[in-house]
Amino acid sequence: MATVVTRFAPSPTGFLHIGGARTALFNWLYARHMGGRFLLRIEDTDRARSTPEAIDAILKGLRWLGLHWDEEPVYQFARRERHAEVAQKLLGEGKAYYCYATPEELEEMRAKARAEGRPMGYDGRWRDRDPSEAPPGAKPVVRFRSPDEGETIIDDQVQGKVRFANKQLDDMVLLRADGTPTYMLSVVVDDHDMGITHVIRGDDHLTNAARQTQLFEALGWKPPIFAHIPLIHGPDGKKLSKRHGALGVEAYEKMGYLPEALRNYLIRLGWGYGDHEILPIEEAIRLFDLDGIGKGAARFDFAKLSAFNGHYIRNSTDQHLVDSVCPFIEQKIGRAVRNDERHRLATVMHALKLRAKTLLDLADGAAFLFLERPIELTDKAAKLLDGEARALLGRVLKELEAISEWSVEALEAKVKAFAEAEGLKLGTVAQPLRAALTGTTVSPGIFDVLAVLGREESLARISDQIET
Repeated sequence: MATVVTRFAPSPTGFLHIGGARTALFNWLYARHMGGRFLLRIEDTDRARSTPEAIDAILKGLRWLGLHWDEEPVYQFARRERHAEVAQKLLGEGKAYYCYATPEELEEMRAKARAEGRPMGYDGRWRDRDPSEAPPGAKPVVRFRSPDEGETIIDDQVQGKVRFANKQLDDMVLLRADGTPTYMLSVVVDDHDMGITHVIRGDDHLTNAARQTQLFEALGWKPPIFAHIPLIHGPDGKKLSKRHGALGVEAYEKMGYLPEALRNYLIRLGWGYGDHEILPIEEAIRLFDLDGIGKGAARFDFAKLSAFNGHYIRNSTDQHLVDSVCPFIEQKIGRAVRNDERHRLATVMHALKLRAKTLLDLADGAAFLFLERPIELTDKAAKLLDGEARALLGRVLKELEAISEWSVEALEAKVKAFAEAEGLKLGTVAQPLRAALTGTTVSPGIFDVLAVLGREESLARISDQIET
């Protein structure tokens, strides 16, 4: 059996959007599942719109998701001479021809098609004409002589057997008037030369598959196996837009999603294996096959993505989360996180990660560790610390100052004993402490907060609020 070779072939005209990321992921997973190779091709033939910045964004997005390719990327524009050479071969074999139709004639064909309510199609007027009939000085395009009888059949791994009547597929352009190759020709030549065995892509390319199959066959090359995935829709069933989540992968990184969570979510967006929801990447590679891809459009759901992310945060090691969240913290505080601060963050991470759904949540939860005295209070915290609460803090402070062992257990025992002696519920004591220590009304457990801040900082922050 031949080695499976898949490819991801983005056009570098913008960021790596979520649909492209899923296409790359499915190609990568299938190659890994089959013990094959995953290749990357940058389809940069649109020179006006292709940018180095977009190429960098695509490469960075793939790396962030952990989708590493197996060979150096192929840049399509650099292969244009090879593409043109194949077009010349087809011309020499009578499988392509020069077309001298003027822009005015083509517009006339478009207008007629619109008036008749049918798709625009070239009418083949130069298919059998002699080039000597061409207008003086006209620069021709090269068109493929498409079969005009019978049908082209795509045995698609997702869509099933799809038939196209050949008379509905007009003679496509292979070389433009300036001699540059078109997308359709370039893709076929590159897929052949790169040894691509499986083309896994969005179902908006299904008609392209029929045209490309005709080209493969005309060149005597074996077409790849096709698998066309339904596109991603928004929760309302409409085409995915920015408001639904059609953003670049880097936007999800900035929103605090873990790459492993986004990857797991994308795996389940249009592919399924029984009731499996959480799929570590090793298990996904073991299970992934084209049979599990659904025929219906998948719906993007931010709430579900956040739930996945929350799961991965809760089940990540504390050290991994420290490494992941520190860039977000550094952005908030405007400086590097010191080693001693990283250590303190690690000691409280077990409590911080319980409620967080994103790394931004984690950064917000950890903010109290990096505050400079006297700390600022949120409106809710300031309202909570009224005269009575401050008086209560004064009494608690004396109890805390008397503690010899500053540990979670000792702190909890002391504060609980104080609350009981005062005839108060623990929360009535904990909330003013939380406000004084963190400046907010939400934080990890108050004893974790006291322990991680340490004796000196904790007592000083409480004193600041009593003296206010």
